[in-house]
Amino acid sequence: MKVAVIQFPGSNCDTDCQAAVDSFPGIQSEIVWHKETSLAGYDAVVLPGGFSYGDYLRCGSIARFSPIMAAVRAAADSGVLVLGICNGFQILCEAGLLPGTLLRNNGLLFRCERLHLRVESNNSPFTSVLHQGQVLDIPIAHGEGNYFADAETLKALHANSQILVRYCDASGNVSSEANPNGSLENIAGICSHGRNVFGLMPHPERVCDPLLGGTDGRGIFQSMLEAVAKAKVK
Repeated sequence: MKVAVIQFPGSNCDTDCQAAVDSFPGIQSEIVWHKETSLAGYDAVVLPGGFSYGDYLRCGSIARFSPIMAAVRAAADSGVLVLGICNGFQILCEAGLLPGTLLRNNGLLFRCERLHLRVESNNSPFTSVLHQGQVLDIPIAHGEGNYFADAETLKALHANSQILVRYCDASGNVSSEANPNGSLENIAGICSHGRNVFGLMPHPERVCDPLLGGTDGRGIFQSMLEAVAKAKVK
C-alpha cells in the first residue's frame, strides 16, 4: 500500500506524517513535491501541517493553486482517501474539497497545546476504529483554526453527519471553555459529503508513539489504512 504525503514550500509536518504512516506494517509512504502533477499508484493522500507559502494572503490560499492540487482533486473525485491536517485542512477548504473556511483564532493568538477531541461519528474511513463519544488527547498548533460555515452549510454538515470531531474537555463535555479558537460549534474536523476527504486542525501524527507522550492519534491513521486495505481486497 502506497501513501503520498504532499510537500509544499513551508510544510513542516511532512516527515512527521510520513513517520506516523510508516509505523504501520506493510505501508510505504513517499514525500511528493507540490510541483508534481500525478498521484497515480497511490492508495491514499495526506496533506500535512505547516505554513505553505508562508501563509501569505490566507492559510492555504496559494497552495490550492499548486500543480499537485489538480491531482489531489482527481484522486478525491475517484474515491481515494485524502487526509488534511492543520494547514492541510486549510488547503482542502480553500480548494473547495471541504466546505467552510478557517479564520483567525479568537483573541488572535497562536495556540500550541494538548487538548481533547470528542469523536462525533465513527461512520467514516478515518474514524472507523474509534468509538462515538471517545475522547482523544491530541495537540494543536495553529493561528487560524477557527472553523466557520454559513447556516446552510452547517445544516448540511449536520444532516450528513460530516462533523467527525469536536473540541471538548477531558470528560467529553463540549463547551466554550474547551474551544481553543472560537470554532463554530467547537468543530475540530469535518469530512466531505462522500466521506473520503477529512480535514482536522489537531495533529494526530504527533501522538502516534509512546515516546511522544501518547498514541491517541494512531486511530485516525489506522482507520484510514484499514479502509484502504479493505477496498483493495474487494
